Amino acid sequence: MAIKHIVAGVALAAFAGLGAYVYVGEGAQAAPSSHFVLLDGSSKSTQDLQGKVTLVNFWATSCVTCVAEMPDIIATHNKYKDKGYDTLAVAMQYDPPSYVVNFAQSRQLPFNVALDNTGNIAKAWGDVKLTPTTYIVNKRGEIVKTYIGAPNFDELHQLIEKLLAQT
Repeated sequence: MAIKHIVAGVALAAFAGLGAYVYVGEGAQAAPSSHFVLLDGSSKSTQDLQGKVTLVNFWATSCVTCVAEMPDIIATHNKYKDKGYDTLAVAMQYDPPSYVVNFAQSRQLPFNVALDNTGNIAKAWGDVKLTPTTYIVNKRGEIVKTYIGAPNFDELHQLIEKLLAQT
């Protein structure tokens, strides 16, 4: 009986340790080639992300965690935007565009927001289904870390600073 409790405890600890993020691995992988249509009607591509450290956040207005983490994403963006950092929030296919526009305007989001009307962007980025899912992309356009759920923002800031220092 004690062994079952130990095994259950270890399994629970491992799951809890996984926490809100999943590391993509030691080697970075190229960010998928994507075309993002922004709320203002302009567009960006994955190639446009190169040269900056970029947080790509898949989110929805109906996602409680997404809404709760948005002030931290805004603060992170504002803290690093003048140092070669950018943020791109990608609204999920099921999120009504009018809700996304209203959210972006009412919260005065200081970064680009894209609509994934077809779901093709989420599919290309690993078939994202859970929100929030956040990718950190280095200056070379490679995904170096993936978070599922809200990240630990202190750790995220350390990672951003490390990536910004790289040439």
